[in-house]
Amino acid sequence: VQLVESGGGSVQAGGSLRLSCATSGVTVACMAWFRQAPGKEREGVAGISVFGATYADSVKGRFTISKDNAKNTVYLQMDSLKPEDTGTYYCAYRGGSLCAPLDTGRFAYWGQGTQVTVS
Repeated sequence: VQLVESGGGSVQAGGSLRLSCATSGVTVACMAWFRQAPGKEREGVAGISVFGATYADSVKGRFTISKDNAKNTVYLQMDSLKPEDTGTYYCAYRGGSLCAPLDTGRFAYWGQGTQVTVS
């Protein structure tokens, strides 16, 4: 399994970014996005599986997770960004089809991360 994130960057508050996670070796399962701010624990942001999408309360209505099976890519569209969304964003994969709860211990595979800075 390989996960490669891209699309991070710097944006002003209220702006948008779209993160991409290119995958290989992934079967039908849960794909998720996590983030980690400096000095804080890694937290689940959104997950998607055959059962649908799940989101952290802090991003509901602002972030949208989606996947393109033909491209083996998972996306995280982030709108109305806030400074508290700043952090390193990681793509993650688990073999089970249930995403929730989005706990780091339930995900065995991780990408290298991409930085998002909102000022």
